[in-house]
Amino acid sequence: MDRAAVFDVDGTLVDTNHLHVVCWWEAFRQAGHEVPMHAVLRAVGLPSSDLVGHLLGEDRDRDRDAELSAAHKALYGQYFDRLPALPDAGRLLRRLAGDGWKVVLATSAGGPELGALRRAIDADDAIAATASADDVEEGKPSPEPVEHALELAGVPAERAVFVGDTVWDMRAGSRAGVRCVAVLCGGLPRADLEEAGADAVYADPAELLASLERSPLA
Repeated sequence: MDRAAVFDVDGTLVDTNHLHVVCWWEAFRQAGHEVPMHAVLRAVGLPSSDLVGHLLGEDRDRDRDAELSAAHKALYGQYFDRLPALPDAGRLLRRLAGDGWKVVLATSAGGPELGALRRAIDADDAIAATASADDVEEGKPSPEPVEHALELAGVPAERAVFVGDTVWDMRAGSRAGVRCVAVLCGGLPRADLEEAGADAVYADPAELLASLERSPLA
């Protein structure tokens, strides 16, 4: 029976979380908001509208949400030609595909941004499908992105593992009923990831690859 290895992308396979932090910080600054970078980091991984609401609160001027998201998108777009893959990200995906796993990406990125991330990973031959922000109504921590990834793979939750780097990833995977593996390269503490549902935690894709035979992806 098929197995699915579902991966978040930002902060998990590509080293982009701190780029997102700087771009969101600058977007907020331009709009007159002082938002600490450490707060932005903990919100990365949420869909844009949810991230803005999480950081500015429910009593914000919602009419400016689209403007903030557009500013972040424009600032972040300047890095599309040089997004850095995390160590052994592509090798990990190819190894899993070679071991018979269906590798599926579940990401809040879409369009040109997703294209830039896939170019950075450089492992399209190992990726069976992608569940992007364009395909779902709700982003993480809703289970919908992970559930959609499982539908694309044609694999039940009990035959799947989800790998991510944020508490939103772990909550989405847990709610979808899959085993969750976390990586620390997104910048969040191990304790937060474990509390949110991580079954195992690794430093980055390279450590997960080196430990594969003793991991939930064995």
